[in-house]
Amino acid sequence: MTRNRIQAAIRGWLAGEGFTEVDPAALAISPGNEAHLHGFATQAIGNDGQPRPMYLHTSPEFAMKKLLAAGETRIHAFSHVWRNRERGPLHSPEFTMLEWYRVGEGYEVLMQDTMAFLRLAAREAGAGSLRFRDRTCDPFAEPERLSVAEAFRLHAGVDLLGSIRADGTTDAARLAGELDRIGLRRAPDDTWSDMLSRVLSEKVEPQLGQGRVTILDHYPAAEAALARKVPGDARVAERFEVYACGVELANGFGELTDPTEQRLRFQAEMAEKSRVYGETYPLDEDFLAALALMPPAAGIAMGFDRVVMLATGAPRIDDVLWTPVP
Repeated sequence: MTRNRIQAAIRGWLAGEGFTEVDPAALAISPGNEAHLHGFATQAIGNDGQPRPMYLHTSPEFAMKKLLAAGETRIHAFSHVWRNRERGPLHSPEFTMLEWYRVGEGYEVLMQDTMAFLRLAAREAGAGSLRFRDRTCDPFAEPERLSVAEAFRLHAGVDLLGSIRADGTTDAARLAGELDRIGLRRAPDDTWSDMLSRVLSEKVEPQLGQGRVTILDHYPAAEAALARKVPGDARVAERFEVYACGVELANGFGELTDPTEQRLRFQAEMAEKSRVYGETYPLDEDFLAALALMPPAAGIAMGFDRVVMLATGAPRIDDVLWTPVP
């Protein structure tokens, strides 16, 4: 019931800000084109009896950006989304994502939105703080804002920008040297992205959102396939994540709207997916065509179930789902 109150409060806040709630279809041509996201595949059988491959979406992003291209300016959706290969205390194969977009506004305003939602959640739960296991976080305190490079230096002693060239390409050997220096394990065939993920998950993330919310900003451009680059610094992009109690809650972008650049990034992601998992997903050509018409915008996805978890102090995501996946 607390989940319902939190959802109603957020809906009311968004309505007051002039947002239109939309309901994107879950069946899609492509579930998404990020290397480490895994979709659920199915088939649509037409009137002619012929099967057509389809997927359940891993995010409503492609559909919602088509709506921005069609003229919408402030939209949000509470969408059920599906991600394969994900199950644990913080992961369910089916979960609820709150995604919202603002046309013509900078991505920093999304940080303010997210803080408003975390405070609403705490109030509706009657909680003075967010909790996950033995960790607490005060959503009413001013959030900490760190760049990814600052967080790596502060929490891991790693010079991340030293392994990123001026054009945004990465130097795996340089980052491998950093991991060796701090004594963090790595495999001989680890890519730069593999090593970044290891430092992030083992050294950095557990330190974020302790006592107050952390906004982790300016992700490396190589780790932001859907975000535009920071003006004047091609090494980093307008991407941020929000953490509380060491738990990642939201992922926001200054949205990339160049279809040519987006296609190249998707192709690179699918090449990596093929290398690691031996499979790829098709590109959504309608989405790429829509990008040419999409105005400048900022967008963000928030794991709604995780917010409810932290507001209620639940130890597992299944505890806040009406009917957990068997």
